Amino acid sequence: MNGECRVCGGVVEEFIDLGRQPSANAFPLPEQVDGEFLFRLAAGACGRCSMVQLLEEVPQTVRYHEGYRYRASGSKGHRRHFEDDARRFLRDELTGPGAFIVEIGCNDGVMLSTVADAGVRHLGVEPSTNVADEARAKGVSVLNAFFDEETAAAVRAEHGPAQVVFGANTICHIAHIGSVFRGVGALLAPGGIFVFEEPYLSTVLEQGAFDQIYDEHVFYFSVTSVAAMAERFGFELVEAEPIPLHGGEIRYTVARAGERRVGASVRRFLAEERERGLSSPDTLRRFGDNVRQVRDDLLALLRDLRADGKRVVGYGAPGKATTITNFCGIGTDLVPFVCDSTPDKQGRLVPGSHLPVRPPDAFSDPYPDYALLFAWNHAEEIMAKEQGFRHAGGRWIRYVPTVTVD
Repeated sequence: MNGECRVCGGVVEEFIDLGRQPSANAFPLPEQVDGEFLFRLAAGACGRCSMVQLLEEVPQTVRYHEGYRYRASGSKGHRRHFEDDARRFLRDELTGPGAFIVEIGCNDGVMLSTVADAGVRHLGVEPSTNVADEARAKGVSVLNAFFDEETAAAVRAEHGPAQVVFGANTICHIAHIGSVFRGVGALLAPGGIFVFEEPYLSTVLEQGAFDQIYDEHVFYFSVTSVAAMAERFGFELVEAEPIPLHGGEIRYTVARAGERRVGASVRRFLAEERERGLSSPDTLRRFGDNVRQVRDDLLALLRDLRADGKRVVGYGAPGKATTITNFCGIGTDLVPFVCDSTPDKQGRLVPGSHLPVRPPDAFSDPYPDYALLFAWNHAEEIMAKEQGFRHAGGRWIRYVPTVTVD
């Protein structure tokens, strides 16, 4: 099944179908599982602009609401990263009197709280009421709304132009991407920049990180597709910087065409992606084959461990856990529960697969024989924290890029 590109209107050719899936961060209570929202989770690539994207869109109001579960400040590594982002903007861009920064999807204020502490004008535009309230509690100014050109015009009218518009793991979530760019164009001051950090298509494909495909991630950016998208809306990609978040992302810096010099990093990435055939049909088909192999290998391992009387517990309940448990058909017969440190997820269920989410202390009461690491992007931090599990003879199961037991 093919579709129409949300960026350029070209034909999007499907390359992977992960089946019927729920909204990844819904996390229902046990009494809320009846009538759970489901959609077909499939992705394709545009033959004209190379943008990889979902074929079906889940409405924004289903994905972002007053009970949204994800917290950007949930790990120490993330907190350090976003503090560094804020300090970088304060040093390089927010230097004049009345400087102003807008963050699209500020979540719980993990980045803007550092800006607020510095006394610099700022605004977070956040559609989920609960995390917007948490950001306000940190001293962050927040507008509880979805970002589009209408919202941007209202912000400009009230606050004036912004030197920086920022988004982290947010811009790839927004299907109405044309409205976003038009809004940024209306909001940015002359010489201003639009900076967004998003999962990198190369990371997803080369690491086999198919669990990063879920309803919130409408787009899967490459430098090639972002450059084409920016040009379509009167902008220019001027920097592309790799960052370590979520296993490997890119920080894109976009400016109005001709306002800033295009850095060597952009030319280098474009050449590399062209040489590797990053979004070519052959590359994408191989990815689909690898994903199905991981599913088969993981299910075989879990079934063998169950037959041997071994106990397996899930570790971490990110949105990625929804994708893999539903695609693989992992239920409580194979993984009886998942441990996660997010209080809002505890006592709830992983969407679709309905694995119970329990607090971290359940992990050591008693330790399982194996832990299935759903939060693999935080592996180093988690394993340093859970050395007692290893000392008790426990072993970690990972599935990115292949199924391994450590």
